[in-house]
Formats: sequence, structure tokens, C-alpha cells
Amino acid sequence: MTKFTEGFIPVTGGNVWYRKTGDGEGIPLLVMHGGPGSSTMASDSIQTLGEQRPVIHYDQLGSGKSDRPTDPSLWKVERFVEELGQVRSALGLTEVHLLGHSWGTMLAAAYLLGFANGSLVDGTVKREHGETTLAMPTKPVGVHSVTFSSPALSAPLWERDQRAYLKAFPQHVQNVIERCEREGTTDSEAYQDAMMLFYKRHVCRLDPWPQTILDAFAVTNHQVYQTMWGASEFTVTGTLKTFDVTGRLSELTLPSLFTCGRYDEASPETTAYYASLVAGARFHVFEHSAHMTIQEEPEEFARILKAFLKDVEAENS
Repeated sequence: MTKFTEGFIPVTGGNVWYRKTGDGEGIPLLVMHGGPGSSTMASDSIQTLGEQRPVIHYDQLGSGKSDRPTDPSLWKVERFVEELGQVRSALGLTEVHLLGHSWGTMLAAAYLLGFANGSLVDGTVKREHGETTLAMPTKPVGVHSVTFSSPALSAPLWERDQRAYLKAFPQHVQNVIERCEREGTTDSEAYQDAMMLFYKRHVCRLDPWPQTILDAFAVTNHQVYQTMWGASEFTVTGTLKTFDVTGRLSELTLPSLFTCGRYDEASPETTAYYASLVAGARFHVFEHSAHMTIQEEPEEFARILKAFLKDVEAENS
């Protein structure tokens, strides 16, 4: 059985839980879960890489087993970027591979491109009110690769894709979703029933859903989700509303892998577009999956990821 350790790390705003699986000799892999406000799942295929390298999952602040403060000022991209750096520092991950899923890809991109004071910055210095100030954090070093799993690298493109998917549903389903959003009744049973039809087509196509996914949905921190994203997948009203790094993806020079499911909320067309903006990036579609590719095709996801990381390290040796 693959060994694992777990514990808590102090970060800005509280303590976050982490789990380290395996002690293989390869460069560690640090995983950022989706959401925002979701959590690490009890089991996923990424853990099987522990024989080759340490695999580190952590619940972001406000999520899962981590502390759940209620201060809404904590739910900002720059604090999550700072948290990622704090987790990496606490665990001594001077050399690392990164993997983000869904919202986690936003976090990974912001970390790699430099995010401070509420905006992406392309250097270490910025001017505010005529004064020169350090823009922290700067772009990190020691990152060997990044995997963007079911990426959400542009909130406007994500919203566009969900609206396009919605048009393929029966008109009465569309009417319920649009009416509830308009009236602010997205907590109603009618809305939740309509959303479940969408989830079963574009979030997870397994029937029934695995208990790990049900458990993750049950403990979602809705304050974090609604503050950063909004009431639903279709309409972005939170602090991530204008998040869009497509104009800077060309700055990524490290090996990059983009993946999604054939029926993913992160559509294959948009994911391929993101990959086209990064020189030498790989792109893979999991043909039998929606958004939860790691759970829907676990063995295939692990195979593709192992091959990518192995190739990256072979090229650097």
C-alpha cells in the first residue's frame, strides 16, 4: 500500500489540510482542486502516481478539512495564490509539477503568471499613485510543468460555453433556469432539479455518481463559490467575472498539458484554443467523460498524466 502523511499548514487566514501520498523519487506533483469552495476528493487516480513521485493534495482555505473562516475578504485570487506559495514553502517543494482542475487551473495560471493587488502583473515592479511598489508575488521558479485539467482560463469563454450547452436542453429546462436566475430563486427545488440534468450531462456522466463526488458536493462552501463565481455555472457575477488569461498564455514556456472530457463544461474547442496559445503544449480529450475526468476515466487519466510527467523529466535529465 502506498504510504501517505497528512497534516495542517498555517496560511493567511487560517490553516489548510494537506495529504502527501507516496515517496517515489520523481519530482513531486502538487494538485489544486476545483471549485472555488470545493475540496480534495477522498480518492482519485492521481494518487496512484505516488509510486513514481510524492503527490500532494490540499484543501484550499474555506474548503474540505481546512479551516472555514467567514471573512469574505479572504476569497480573492491573490490570497489563494499566496496560499499556494505558502503550502509549497512549508512542504519544501523547491522543485515541483503543478496540476489544477477547473478553478484550480485559474489558480495555477495566476500563480505562474504573477498575480498581485487584484491583477495579473508581468514583472516585479508596478506603479500606484505615482509611487513604485513591489508587485508580489512574482513568477515562481522551480516549476517543471503544469497540467490544466478541464481548464477555466477565461470566465467569459466559460460562460459562453455553458450558455451554448444550455440551448441543447428542452425549452422547459431552459425556462426554469433562466427564471430562477432572474428572480433570485436558485436555491429552489425546481432550479436544483434542472441543474442536476445539466450536471449529469456535462459534469459527471457516471450513473450513479460515485460517493466521493456526492460527498464533495455535500461539503461545498457556498460562500466561497458565490463570492468568487456566482449563483450558477451559467452566470458569473463574483470576483472572477473578468478573469481571463488568454492574452498572456503565450508567456508560459514550461511544458504544459491541457485535458478535458468530450462532454466537459470546459469544452474541447475552448480547451484546444487555450493549448494553441502555449508553445509546444499537449492536448488530450477523454472520450467518455464530462468535467470529472479524473473520476470518470481514472486509469486513462493516470496513464496520460504519468506519460506526460515522465517525458518532461526525461527531457530535463
